[in-house]
Amino acid sequence: MAFLRRLGWYLVGLSIGIVFLVFFLKKKSGENGIEFCYFPNCRVLKDMRSKPLHFGDDLPLTYHDTLLIQSFLREGNIDFGKSDTKSEPCKTYFINQNSEGGHMELVAQNCLDKVIVQSVHIKN
Repeated sequence: MAFLRRLGWYLVGLSIGIVFLVFFLKKKSGENGIEFCYFPNCRVLKDMRSKPLHFGDDLPLTYHDTLLIQSFLREGNIDFGKSDTKSEPCKTYFINQNSEGGHMELVAQNCLDKVIVQSVHIKN
């Protein structure tokens, strides 16, 4: 009988703990706009999304579409092999994205207070 009583108390404590975990973890989820990024790709893109966008002088006006750039910053994959992450004051990142039209690549400089879009290449 003692085992069943201990098992009952254990299950009560476990269920209370699960309820608290679900409550607190739900608050930390993305529904409030809070996003937890632990991988380098996610952290760099999140940092770039938080800064104002500027466009380089060599970039054609057709690529001054902030929706296109924001799609790169949301769904893109950074090629850290090609990127220059040690340069100062701005780090240069190559961001790849696949779309219906083919493979696209964005070159952007991540500065302390802004992101400068240098070029967009479409590769088929």
